[in-house]
Amino acid sequence: MIHIQEPKSPWEVVHMDWVTALPPSGDKSYNACLVIVDRYSKTPIFLPCHKDDTAMDTALLLWSRVILQTELFRNIISDRDPKFTSAFWTNLHRLFGTKLSFSTAYHLKQMD
Repeated sequence: MIHIQEPKSPWEVVHMDWVTALPPSGDKSYNACLVIVDRYSKTPIFLPCHKDDTAMDTALLLWSRVILQTELFRNIISDRDPKFTSAFWTNLHRLFGTKLSFSTAYHLKQMD
């Protein structure tokens, strides 16, 4: 299990995940939602998107709709979605000096 230091200000540490398999809606037929929650304030942001968006699409969505209005996150906590484990996303974090932490749905206890 990972230990994440408590943030000292808003938007330092965020949790991100997708809600998928939604019925198409809006003029662009969005069928998914990227959910971002600030760990400090517990403020959620819901961004309509498409289930098949790429890692680049996700990065551009984050940049244009969140980071430009808040600040660059210090740490992003997410599951092991292929978008977050891609070489593009890894290099993006290296470039910005941010950290990507992975969580899992089930924390299995190791047996002796």
